[in-house]
Amino acid sequence: MTIYPAIDLYEGKAVRLVRGDYAQMTVYSYDPVSVARGFEEAGAVALHTVDLEGARDGAPANFESIKRIASETGLNIQVGGGIRTADTIEKYLNAGIRRVILGTAAVSEPGFLTEMVRIYGDAIAVGVDIKDGLVAIKGWTEVSDKDAHSFCSTVEKLGVKTIICTDISKDGLLAGTNMELYATLRKELSIYIIASGGVTTLDEISALKTLGIDGAILGKALYTGNIDLAEAISAAKAL
Repeated sequence: MTIYPAIDLYEGKAVRLVRGDYAQMTVYSYDPVSVARGFEEAGAVALHTVDLEGARDGAPANFESIKRIASETGLNIQVGGGIRTADTIEKYLNAGIRRVILGTAAVSEPGFLTEMVRIYGDAIAVGVDIKDGLVAIKGWTEVSDKDAHSFCSTVEKLGVKTIICTDISKDGLLAGTNMELYATLRKELSIYIIASGGVTTLDEISALKTLGIDGAILGKALYTGNIDLAEAISAAKAL
């Protein structure tokens, strides 16, 4: 299982929100590149980044910061937030990003998702952000009418190879993740699943690995010291 330390960007700073609430924002660093280097030094091979302004407003706002992280580290980076056009996808991939995450666009424009998967293959992932069983969009500020489990099955049928699934109710609380959700998704889907939201302990990482989950995103727990990244990576590799 791959561990994805997370950097959420707002106005060029590394921040964390609580349950996606922009009014509950904590700034952890004014130098995201330094944060990424620290993750790499701890043994990370991958990185999850989110442009929070992009997610909310619909267009990238932190591209230069993400580009710098890509050019100044050797991390395999996946990026989400405001990626809603083919030009934006191409811009990120040309900047050295390994995988781009479609969220709002995947929900509102399935034809666009299908076309991007056809062109870019497994460089396209879908972010499935769940609130009360439905898929949230636009930086979690709105909730669609899409049932989360049905939506996951639909995107798999469209050829998507990776989903990043977040239980919003667990995000940023350091209170544990939704194991039941990931157990169900693993039974329903054969694609690569990355768990996100509330992963706080080494035991949870081991449990996700046992379930057959392919990746886990670590956010606030890293910044607060609740979990050590090197130990988390070791737990994810353990047999």
